[in-house]
Amino acid sequence: MALRLVGNCFRPIHNPEPLRGAIWLYVVSQNNYEALDFIRSGLPNSVFVAGQSKQIGRYNGSVNRLSLRRKLLYYWQFPLVLAGLWRTEGSRAVRFFDLIFNAIGYYEVYGRALRHYKPRAIIFANDHNDDARALLLAARACGVPTAYVQHASVSTYFPPLGFDLSLLEGQDALDKYQQCGPIRGRVELVGMPKADAYLSQRNAAPAVRRVGIAVNLLDDTEAIRAAVAYLVREFPTLTFTFRAHPGDTRDFGFLREHTQLLFSNARQQNIFEFLHQQDALVAADTSTHLEAILLNLASLYYRFGTHTIADDYYGYVAHGLVERASSLPELATLLRGYKEYKPANLYQRAAYYNSTLGTSKEGQSKKLVLNKLASWIN
Repeated sequence: MALRLVGNCFRPIHNPEPLRGAIWLYVVSQNNYEALDFIRSGLPNSVFVAGQSKQIGRYNGSVNRLSLRRKLLYYWQFPLVLAGLWRTEGSRAVRFFDLIFNAIGYYEVYGRALRHYKPRAIIFANDHNDDARALLLAARACGVPTAYVQHASVSTYFPPLGFDLSLLEGQDALDKYQQCGPIRGRVELVGMPKADAYLSQRNAAPAVRRVGIAVNLLDDTEAIRAAVAYLVREFPTLTFTFRAHPGDTRDFGFLREHTQLLFSNARQQNIFEFLHQQDALVAADTSTHLEAILLNLASLYYRFGTHTIADDYYGYVAHGLVERASSLPELATLLRGYKEYKPANLYQRAAYYNSTLGTSKEGQSKKLVLNKLASWIN
């Protein structure tokens, strides 16, 4: 962390596009970039922007950067901030000291950047990362209009919506944000833009033959090892494909001992391309469940490990979107059922999450978003 901080001071910035007066598409990940790429193509004078050292995966070289060199000047605030949070949050302040340290200075340097470049508006795909929150607050202080385009499922643990315009995927997201606190600005339900091109290609297989196993950063390595071994042994006639989160740096090479196991590289293959090659999905807390159901896959919730950080984080089990397996034998039982028969109407469960599903606007979410953004900006 300190190395990256000092490195920012000596790394030159050469942005490929002019930022002054442009519409900024602020991204914090590869997923963010892919979620907003259609806006870059459809909204004139829009440019991708990220923090100086933020990793955007395969799009690192395609994103304009905001200098973080001056961030170093504000770290004298860290002891004061930590002490203040200790008084209000107790021991949690020390537990997350590294996140607090990293957040110091973003607000100040981003405020300076906004006063210098004077963007016409900023469009976000993330509303809870430290740098995104800092830019939002700085934009509000500088009078720069802000919009938010939801790119993945949300949780009641998210901060309250604080944008001038929020374009949400469906009623689920709105219900959850209403629990997070007072909503600022206007809210519209527009469906899921990233799914537009795939909704007409739903899985019509009457039985499961191919199963994707998707894991996230919280999933325990040994639990993953045990689950994969159990499934390939229990279902020798099924084809399993393993996919790690694009931000996961763990080495899963040990899984290659299962010679029949296939692998999907999340940095090279997008989630819908992966899901198109499956009939079912096994995963824990990930929005991939929703995307799988939209494509009419049988999606099963199984937790790899016993950590207490998340349990049905997105409420998919509680709302009946997916079925839960609390043990490997339970998972096998559910999978055997779908191996015999997979219904053709599983996708209808997702209507609560995607407002255009089953309507005349289905598959037109990108057009809806572009029209609403253009009207809002103009």
